[in-house]
Amino acid sequence: MKKYKIAWLPGDGIGNELSLLAKNVLDILNISIEYVNADIGWEFWKNEGNPLPERTIKILNDTDCAFLVSITSKSNDEAQFELNNKLKSLNLKYISPIVQLRKKFKLFTNIRPCYSFLGNINNLKDDIDLVIFRENTEGMYSGVEFKPVNEELYSVLKKYNQNMSHFDQFNLSDLAISTRIMSKNRCKSIVNEAFKYAKKNNIKDVTLVEKPNVLRETGQLMIDCAKEISQSYKDIQLNMFNIDAMCMQLVKNPNKFSVIVSENMFGDILSDLAAQLVGGLGFAPSANIGNDYAIFEPCHGSAPKYTGLDKVNPIATFLSLKMMLDWLDEKEKSNILLESIKIVVSERKFGTYDMGLNNKSSELTSEICRKIKKLL
Repeated sequence: MKKYKIAWLPGDGIGNELSLLAKNVLDILNISIEYVNADIGWEFWKNEGNPLPERTIKILNDTDCAFLVSITSKSNDEAQFELNNKLKSLNLKYISPIVQLRKKFKLFTNIRPCYSFLGNINNLKDDIDLVIFRENTEGMYSGVEFKPVNEELYSVLKKYNQNMSHFDQFNLSDLAISTRIMSKNRCKSIVNEAFKYAKKNNIKDVTLVEKPNVLRETGQLMIDCAKEISQSYKDIQLNMFNIDAMCMQLVKNPNKFSVIVSENMFGDILSDLAAQLVGGLGFAPSANIGNDYAIFEPCHGSAPKYTGLDKVNPIATFLSLKMMLDWLDEKEKSNILLESIKIVVSERKFGTYDMGLNNKSSELTSEICRKIKKLL
C-alpha cells in the first residue's frame, strides 16, 4: 500500500473540527497517510503578521499535496484593527493565504464541481451535473492594486488611455485602482483544461463565460484563446455567454450546462451561484491544480459563528477529499466515498440543518463511514 505525505491545514473557525472528521473518513477508507500539520490563517496574521508563515511553505514543498479546510479573510481595515499592537508599526498588509498559495505553487487550474444529489431537498432541479474551470492566478484577483493613487501612476495611465480623463474631477486621494491582468498563456491553459475534461468525459460542449462587450481587451483575449484552443477539439462545441446572462441561465436552465470555463473572479462568482443550485456551500468542493502539486479545499469559509457547535455540513469537505483521492489515483476509494455520500443523502435519515435534518456534523460523518465500511 502506497503511503502519502499530505500537508494538513485545518485553518480557521470550523476548520479544526472538519479536519478531524476528514481524517476519520480517510482512516475508514484505509488510505495510508502521514499528516503533516501546517499553520495558516487569521490567527497567524493577528499574532505574526503573516497568515501564511514561511514554515508552512517549507512543509508544503516536502509533501505530495495539501488539504485545506477553511480560511478567514477580512477587509484591510479589519485586518489592521485586529493585528497585534506590536506589529502595527511595521506597515504590514494582509494578503489571502490561499491566493498566495495558488501563485507560489503555480496552481493555475481551479476546479469546482456542482452535483445535485438525489434526495437533497434543496436542489433547485434534479440532474444538475456541471463543473466550473476557473483560472486561478490572474484576472481581477491578480493583486495588482493601488491606493492611494499617486500622480506619476495617474499620469502614465492617462497618457496611454484617454478614459482616465473621466477621473480628473476627483482628488487622487479619493481613488483606488484594481487591475484585471490576463496572459495568453494562462487563458489558453484554463480553456484547454476544460476541453480536456470534456473530451475525457464524453461531453459535447464547453461554455466560456466572459464580458467582452465591456471588458474589451481582456475579454477579447480570453475569447481569442478559447477559439484557438477549440480548433484542437473539433468534436466539442464552444459556446459563449456574458457573465450576467450566464448567471440568469444557471438559475433558469442549469441542466443545459456541463463544463463552464472563465477567468478568476467570474469563476468565483459562478461557482458560488452554482453551489446554491445543489444545496449550498455545504455541497461545494474544489481543487487547485498545478503541474506537480495540488491543494484541495471545500469552497465554504470558516463560519466562526458555528465553531465548536458540531453543526455544519461536512459533505463539501468529503467531496474535496474525493477530488484529492482522484488526483492521487486512488480511484476505487474515491468512488466508494462518493457512493457512500450519495446513499446517505438519498436515504434522508441523517443530515445537518442545511439539509432539512437535525443531525450533528459528527453524526452525519459516522453514517457516511458506516456506508463506506459496507462498500469496502
